[in-house]
Amino acid sequence: MPKTAGVSFRASLEEHFGERLRPDYDDYPLAQPAERRREQARLRGEAAQPAEFTDVGCVHGHFLPLKYLPLAQSRPCTFVTWLREPLARLASHYDYWQRSYDPDSGLTSSLHRRVVEEEWSLRRFCLAAELRNVYTEFLWGFPPKRLDFVGITEFFAEDLRYFSREILGNNLQPQTLNQRSQAAAPASEASLSHAERAEIEEFHAADLSLYHGALAQRRGRLSGRR
Repeated sequence: MPKTAGVSFRASLEEHFGERLRPDYDDYPLAQPAERRREQARLRGEAAQPAEFTDVGCVHGHFLPLKYLPLAQSRPCTFVTWLREPLARLASHYDYWQRSYDPDSGLTSSLHRRVVEEEWSLRRFCLAAELRNVYTEFLWGFPPKRLDFVGITEFFAEDLRYFSREILGNNLQPQTLNQRSQAAAPASEASLSHAERAEIEEFHAADLSLYHGALAQRRGRLSGRR
């Protein structure tokens, strides 16, 4: 999921997997209409050959996990993601697009151009149909119960240690390489009124449900350790 401490998480994965870590950032899911990104994930999953992953220990990036469900039929796969409070994630995404905009880059999506060049407010950004329920869209066609671990960005250090111990079987120490993506609230979020926040939360109700479900699972996990 974008803007959920992925840079820091990748650093820990690199430490553990080394050259066996395969990056997968080429799909640009949010740069495409929903139907196209869904079809792309399905077709690429069907076309992937298990032999391509013989020397791969981990795949990390931004993609629909549906893409790797076929691979899980031929070899053991552990599916992992991180979630962040949806409004904070949106505000972080908005701030990042403001900072990183490069009009000459061939990788800049048309939506990114519109957001910056039309000077969208954070409210308009959060209520854009293209960005509605990002978590739910990324998990399209993929059963949430198939996720083996869901970390919460606001508890990154603690959840990374749990992931390291329970999933990787080691004791990786959290690395904070992009502190803007961590739990601190983005500056733009303070500009929203109470009514605007309520409006945005209703618009992203599906993602809020996923997030609160993950929080409940985390509380259950912690209770089980006591």
